[in-house]
Amino acid sequence: MKLSRESEYGLAGLIYLARRRPGAIVQLKDIAKARGLPPMFLAKTFRKLTHHGVLASYRGRRRGYALARPTKQISVREILEGIDGRDIFMRCIFWSSRCSDDRPCSLHQMWQPVRPRMTAALEQLTLDRLARGSLRSRSRRRPGARVR
Repeated sequence: MKLSRESEYGLAGLIYLARRRPGAIVQLKDIAKARGLPPMFLAKTFRKLTHHGVLASYRGRRRGYALARPTKQISVREILEGIDGRDIFMRCIFWSSRCSDDRPCSLHQMWQPVRPRMTAALEQLTLDRLARGSLRSRSRRRPGARVR
């Protein structure tokens, strides 16, 4: 289970939305600019999250994105699966492209018992908690540090 850069960017964009008032519709370009993310890459990620039911997409005069549900009802597991695929938690954390349950690597036995606990922990972790935790960690950054 290696997380992709796409997951990093998707989480950053969702945290930005989670800090807005509930139901706020924000244009993608504003999210990308505020978080220092590439707009085209974020657009692709947000389309996946819309299809997965995490985001709602709006067109027309009020175009943009909003969270599809309250932040306390969106798990980090759901987000990661929406971006990187439902099999994300089945992948090896050591050599994801060369390891599977059918073709285990030499460290596979170490990861196998941890995998269900990791999946459960990310199911319990909500976007709400992640956004609130990120606020605390941002306040401890040194002045002038780049925020992503």
